[in-house]
Amino acid sequence: MPAMCGITGIRAFNEVGRVHMINLSSATRELSSRGPDDQGLFDTYYVGLGHRRLSIIDTSHDGHQPMSDISGRYTIVFNGEIFNYRELRKDLENKGQAFQSHTDTEVLLYLYINEGRGCLDRLNGFFAFAIHDKSDDSLFIARDRMGIKPLYYYADEDKVVFASEIKSLLAYHIPRSIDFESLYHYLQLNYIPSPHTILKDVYKLEPGHYLTIGGREIASERYYTVPYGGERTNTERSYEACQRELVNLLEDSVCKRLVADVPLGAFLSGGIDSSAIVSLASRHVQGLNTFSIGYRDEPFFDETKYAKLVADKFRTEHTVFSLTNNDLYAHLHGVLDYLDEPFADSSALPVYILSRETRKIATVALSGDGADELFSGYNKHMAFYRAAKGGLAPDLIKALLPLWKLMPQSRQGKLTNRVRQLRRFAEGMKLPADTRYWRWAIFTEEGEAMNMLSEESKGHLNRDEALQRQKKLLQHIKKGRDINEILYTDVHLVLPDDMLVKVDRMSMANSLEVRVPFLDHRVVEYAFGLPESYKIGAGMKKRILQDAFRDILPAELYKRPKHGFEVPLLKWFRGELRGMIDNDLLGDDFIADQGIFNTEAIQGMKKQLYSANPGDIHARVWGMIVFQYWYKKYFK
Repeated sequence: MPAMCGITGIRAFNEVGRVHMINLSSATRELSSRGPDDQGLFDTYYVGLGHRRLSIIDTSHDGHQPMSDISGRYTIVFNGEIFNYRELRKDLENKGQAFQSHTDTEVLLYLYINEGRGCLDRLNGFFAFAIHDKSDDSLFIARDRMGIKPLYYYADEDKVVFASEIKSLLAYHIPRSIDFESLYHYLQLNYIPSPHTILKDVYKLEPGHYLTIGGREIASERYYTVPYGGERTNTERSYEACQRELVNLLEDSVCKRLVADVPLGAFLSGGIDSSAIVSLASRHVQGLNTFSIGYRDEPFFDETKYAKLVADKFRTEHTVFSLTNNDLYAHLHGVLDYLDEPFADSSALPVYILSRETRKIATVALSGDGADELFSGYNKHMAFYRAAKGGLAPDLIKALLPLWKLMPQSRQGKLTNRVRQLRRFAEGMKLPADTRYWRWAIFTEEGEAMNMLSEESKGHLNRDEALQRQKKLLQHIKKGRDINEILYTDVHLVLPDDMLVKVDRMSMANSLEVRVPFLDHRVVEYAFGLPESYKIGAGMKKRILQDAFRDILPAELYKRPKHGFEVPLLKWFRGELRGMIDNDLLGDDFIADQGIFNTEAIQGMKKQLYSANPGDIHARVWGMIVFQYWYKKYFK
């Protein structure tokens, strides 16, 4: 298996496009952290392919890419893992196919040669790959069902270029022009929804889609949609039977993700999700390596004692990385430097450090990502549930909205954070279900985001286009009465554009492969066949997942509140980062010279940041810092 790698390529349409072939090598080198072990290039007259390799299985030269079939007609570059490649290989061998290596890359290549686009339906894994057919100089490019691995592309009249990261596309010297609709949504969400990016005419290939490029024709097609029957979910199976089926499915998913010829481990936070994965993996790996982060300066958020309970029970080789706030701060620039598109989920910082430290011991790590979106693990899910059920308490909270607005709000204190949550809930209660979802997903309301932009930027922004994009993102929310509508939207928005981006970028920055058993498509499909009542109740999120592992995991995990962790941004903004905020990235002179943002609005944000009632302003300021850092790197 090639495992986590970086891929790039170009298909020129004419001689002008061919000029950009000279950038193939530098575009490939831009992906070196994704693949530090090997680099390969392939080119014909109009097509070039580049590959960086991080070796996991069959670490010999047999796994070198780009890889061609025996005839030389087809050539592949592949980033990912096909977990059922052994079964697929056996099927192909039974049909007379011979293989030169033990890689899943070669299996994928011959599967495509035999079955074409239909090969995608047979793959269990996560991937982005491109296959060139020399007979007509066509390209077939595909991305996995859930969007675990990224793929970006840009096309003009002369060429198409694609890559695992935008920084690789930029090596082809494509135009750099800000997409103001994306910027508008970024200011609200702190990330950019697919298929758009911060750059005009640069797109993300959406999850479950493939591109075909033949001649000058470029077509994007969907090959996979998560099956979901709305409120008509299957209730024939008992709750207890579904628990058993879920554990069995997850265990099979975990087993498929344990295959590696390099050191393998698992992230272990002490929460139900990662603990469930560790409990299953430890059945098949003796002395499994597990990794946790502890927060010495923030004992309220430190959950390592729960992780240790799990590690002790399942006899794992457990490592705790005990961090101070100074450790977090020390890696701030490492995170910002790696981002080639604004992405302001601040929890990327501990994921970066966890990946960096884990990579010193293991090359592959399992994670519990995806469970919250499948089984309703977020506070907003409980808020939606309570809003849909109605009653005296929700109505009272909504009626007291004027009071919540007057009271101090901040994430930094228990009471002020509670007031902040009550205000958001009350505001959402007044809205239709789809608009309520957006309100609870964003950090900055639409009007505030608009006010942050300069008059010139507003002139570039097409608000109708932005609204149409938003409506498309929320299209699955019909009535909002069933939590599965909300989860289905999460799986198409929050999961691929926030959570999976965070894990992919921060792990790849450290050449670590992260595998996500919850996002095996069979587990995902099973989850969306379950009724709402199996997932959430009056006082319980992720109900079926918690109950399925209740007799497996330590009892103490069920007797504690979930604390999460807040990166101490507010403290930094008022201390170590204040100079950078006031005199550089958000300084009046830079804002005015840049011309994108409204100077007075940014001044107002800084004033609120340093006030006694900051509310959620630190998240908005972080979004601005990330954007400005990116802008200076790629535009200045």
